[in-house]
Amino acid sequence: MKHWLITGASRGFGKIWAEAALKRGDKVAATARNTDDIADLVSTYGDAVLPIQLDVTDRQANIDAVQQAHQAFGQLDILVSNAGYGHFGAIEEITEAEARQQLDTNLFGSLWLIQAALPIMREQGSGHIIQVSSVGGVAAFASLGMYHASKWGIEAICESLSQEVADFGIHVTLIEPGGFDTDWRGDSAKRSQPIAAYDPIREKRAQMMKNTTQGNPEATAAALMKVVDAEKPPLRIFFGSMPLKIVEPTYQKRLDTWREWNAVSEEAQG
Repeated sequence: MKHWLITGASRGFGKIWAEAALKRGDKVAATARNTDDIADLVSTYGDAVLPIQLDVTDRQANIDAVQQAHQAFGQLDILVSNAGYGHFGAIEEITEAEARQQLDTNLFGSLWLIQAALPIMREQGSGHIIQVSSVGGVAAFASLGMYHASKWGIEAICESLSQEVADFGIHVTLIEPGGFDTDWRGDSAKRSQPIAAYDPIREKRAQMMKNTTQGNPEATAAALMKVVDAEKPPLRIFFGSMPLKIVEPTYQKRLDTWREWNAVSEEAQG
């Protein structure tokens, strides 16, 4: 039996993964801004679920949530940092408040949660931190600049973290989903006030998304269980068939550019 803490468990991946863990007999501390949204999990799985009200932008609340889960279960095997949202807006359109809120939720919220879990996992000599990132954590698209900033940032944090905690028996995995049929682009998303000059770019992006096949969120549950049950889980794993098709040419283009300009790079060495 494994003991989980999953943030953002009220919908989407978080709820699907919480239920998958519970179905196989694990225990889950499930967080949501409103615990009424996870009442169905409690009614179905009873004491195996610990509902916790949590706003991940509140650092102390993250610490308290992790402590509450640890006290209830006696250990913490898997932390799934999933809470977050997508902000749509061209860089020129984004307000200071919007930028800060995106980073406070997606980047700092995850950082505070991870920091809270680490002392427990170090003491145990085991643990697995699952950070939900995105294909947008390794590639970038127009109109999602601040979202990418939050995901690229947490990717860097987790890569450093994986090197820092390996000797403590703690694993770190970045889940990088592609497009899935969730409400990520719907009610949970936020949007800046548009500037008309960027409308053609938005229209082009929207047309491209229409031609993209969305993944089935339910299918990610079995994939996640394979990751958490692996003896040597990966630092990074794509969820869905789309990310590799995007990332391979993106990275090749970067390598080609670096090589093309390497003479100038060498000159800069002095």
